[in-house]
Amino acid sequence: MSPEATPLLAILAREIRASGPLGLDRYMALCLGHPLHGYYATRDPFGRGGDFVTAPEISQMFGELVGAWAAAVLAMMPTTGVRPCLVELGPGRGTLMADALRALRAAGSDFELHLVETSPVLRRLQAERLADAAPTFHDSVASLPDAPLLVIANEFFDALPARQFVRTELGWCERRVGLAPDGDALAFGLDPEPDPRLTAEAPAGAVLTLPSQGLAVMRDLARRLVARGGALLAIDYGHDRPGFGDTFQAVAGHRFADPLARPGEADLTLHVDFGALARAAAAEGAALHGRVMQRDFLLGLGLAMRAERLKARATPDQAQAIDAAVLRLTDPDPRGMGALFKVLCASHPALGPLPALPPPS
Repeated sequence: MSPEATPLLAILAREIRASGPLGLDRYMALCLGHPLHGYYATRDPFGRGGDFVTAPEISQMFGELVGAWAAAVLAMMPTTGVRPCLVELGPGRGTLMADALRALRAAGSDFELHLVETSPVLRRLQAERLADAAPTFHDSVASLPDAPLLVIANEFFDALPARQFVRTELGWCERRVGLAPDGDALAFGLDPEPDPRLTAEAPAGAVLTLPSQGLAVMRDLARRLVARGGALLAIDYGHDRPGFGDTFQAVAGHRFADPLARPGEADLTLHVDFGALARAAAAEGAALHGRVMQRDFLLGLGLAMRAERLKARATPDQAQAIDAAVLRLTDPDPRGMGALFKVLCASHPALGPLPALPPPS
């Protein structure tokens, strides 16, 4: 291995030599979630001092509006005798939930707080920041209580492992991560034989992403929502129309990076296929609300009015920062947060319409 090799690279190399090249889903799972050397297991990646900035870190208004939305939905959920659970998937530093709780408490909402988080570093931050709400932690959605759920998933599905296939003359061959010829670095390759289950027509070189883990999570939660009531709000960057393309990417130090270089030390993500998530939820009987752009969702919840109220008691510099945050969160450019980020809600069929979202379908 090269002098710059990470501890995880040696582990990956051993597994590849023993069992053959890794599927992209296995590679992502190890890079992000290895208990000793995984990206999220070893650091706090959020904010200016980390690798990327999420919407809750840009402005408190984002979490406050999500909290107001959650309070409204909790009020719409029928009383069942079982206390509802407010759940956040991948809560980061706890920033979104800390801001959301202010709105929820102002509305007098009653719930138990549950957080699905695998990173011990982030769990410690969340436990400290949200101590007053006494959160219960979970390693996965499987251990969530059998109760009505209101689930918030902001930039969660983009980091779930997925499989990729490339169209060749033989058919769809799975993309693999193996060792370069010198054995000191990782390299992409393809299975020699195509997967006979994939028959979609596409030109040679087209890339097909199958978000297997994301679909499994959505199906599990949709079944729960249909059985016990509630809703799931997913906010993420991605697309809502079917198509082919490679969106696998790495980010380190607020810049795009080589996803195969220095494994375990960069965030790995894929654009979310909202159409696939919606179909998975609908197949379990859930009602769908959206998809809408983040811009429309936040403005529909009153972002502009909230900004004006904050500016009324702000210094000139603070007011300028508030305006900048609004522009960033609602940027309508195709690559801006307002348009690139989409909002999808799945719910119990009897719940709806919901604030700032289209009528259920």
